Amino acid sequence: MTASMTFRTPALLVALFLSVGLSACGGLSGNINRDTFKPYVPEVVQGNFVSKEQRQALRPGMQRAQVRDILGTPLIASLFHADRWDYAFSIERQGVPAQNFRLTVYFKGDVLEQVDSDVLPSESEFAGRLAGPRANVKVPVLEATEEALKKFEAPKPVMDTVRPPAALPSQYPPLEPALR
Repeated sequence: MTASMTFRTPALLVALFLSVGLSACGGLSGNINRDTFKPYVPEVVQGNFVSKEQRQALRPGMQRAQVRDILGTPLIASLFHADRWDYAFSIERQGVPAQNFRLTVYFKGDVLEQVDSDVLPSESEFAGRLAGPRANVKVPVLEATEEALKKFEAPKPVMDTVRPPAALPSQYPPLEPALR
């Protein structure tokens, strides 16, 4: 055998194995269930959540400061529309349609004039939407019987390590040097 022949044989074998291996991987794409492996999509929460209870607390004639105390700082306070505050909230989660809520507050001067909003959920309804469907999970009973409690001894108090506090000094050094 020549030197060039001994060098070509391992290189040809490596090329052959790589081509066979890569062609075998290409045939697997039809056999994989696409629903099994899904990428993680994080929950996206944006804006100020305003509940139905907060909306009901608003009354015409309220001051801007009172409205801000109830609803919080507006998401949008435009320079071109100084008498209008917009509150928007959206939440996007995987497998659930996006939820969007909007509330607009109109002022005349510094006094609340009108409130325009979508149908807003109550706080408990919104918390239920966040939790999503719950699986029926059996919760174990967290009660101990008297026999089970007798297995554990009550800790004995350690009195040796407790020392009375040291007596405080009756005189302290001066904070400033004495005047001469």
